[in-house]
Formats: sequence, structure tokens, C-alpha cells
Amino acid sequence: MKLKVLFIAILVIASCKQDKKAIELVSKDALNKETSEKIAQNDIDLEIYDYKGFEKFLNKKDDNIYVINFWATWCAPCVKELPYFEKLNKEYKSKNVEVVLVSLDFPHLYETKLKPFIDDKNLMSKVIALNDVDMNTWIPKVDKNWSGSIPATIIYKNDNKKFYEQSFSFEELEKEVQQYLN
Repeated sequence: MKLKVLFIAILVIASCKQDKKAIELVSKDALNKETSEKIAQNDIDLEIYDYKGFEKFLNKKDDNIYVINFWATWCAPCVKELPYFEKLNKEYKSKNVEVVLVSLDFPHLYETKLKPFIDDKNLMSKVIALNDVDMNTWIPKVDKNWSGSIPATIIYKNDNKKFYEQSFSFEELEKEVQQYLN
């Protein structure tokens, strides 16, 4: 009996490792195409980018104000400030303000943590996932002074850009965005 249980446990572990490798290969192949991948579950489409594909969100020149927030479901200060970004999105959308929530959650948690979180919190801002393991290369491209800590936010309009490695209250966030409205 013990041998049978041990054999089943080994099969389960081995099959999980094989599935993980298959998922990693699919993810790498999709990211190497430099296009977003859409994964649908519970009516949630999640766009997933490597840094090269994501970079376009940092460099738009169309007179809109962009608020790009880097966060993760496992980051308590990030989760605490998300309602402020949602409120900003709702109240300032008509003033050409676009909020983009960039999840840094681990790819293996997209289905079990990130998508359910988006659904539970009813996030209306654009949510994308940044899946690029070479953080030492892309973090300084986002901002040369970024330590990599989250939450972090970029607010910009055309070439006028500010980076914040901090948490926000709604009032603080609103004050920063209003500087771009003049």
C-alpha cells in the first residue's frame, strides 16, 4: 500500500513538472513574438507583454495624460492604493486621462490570483501583465532611479514625465495629475 501511494505521488509530481515546462515554453514563445497574448477566463482578457511590447505604453505622444502604475496582488501597499487609481480613472477619463495598471504578478498566478483579483475588485482601468524576467535590464529603462520596489507610478503627457516610487492617497494622485491638465 505504501509503495502504491509513493508511486502515485511521484507520478503527480512528475506530471506537474512537465506541465510547468510546457507552460513556460508556451509563454516564452508568445513573448518572443513581441505581441500581446490574450488569455480569457471569466470574461477577463489579460494582455501579457515582455518589456519590448510594453514599452509603447511609456512613450505615447497624443496629448493624453497617462498614469502607469506598477503593482502586484501580493503587494499590500499596492492593493491599498488601487481604489485611488480606479477613482482617478473614473473621474478623469473625460479629461483624457488614461490609467494603466501594470501587474508584476508571477505568470503562474495569472489564472489563480490575478484574474480572480481583477474580477473581485471589478477593476475598470486597463490591466496588463508585464512578464519579462530580465528586470535588471528593463527597470532602469522605465526610470534610471527606480530601485525596483513597488508600488511605482509614472505620470506623463507627451515628453513631460514624472516617476514616483511611493504609495499615493487619492488627493496626492489627483494633485499630480492636475499639473498636466493646464
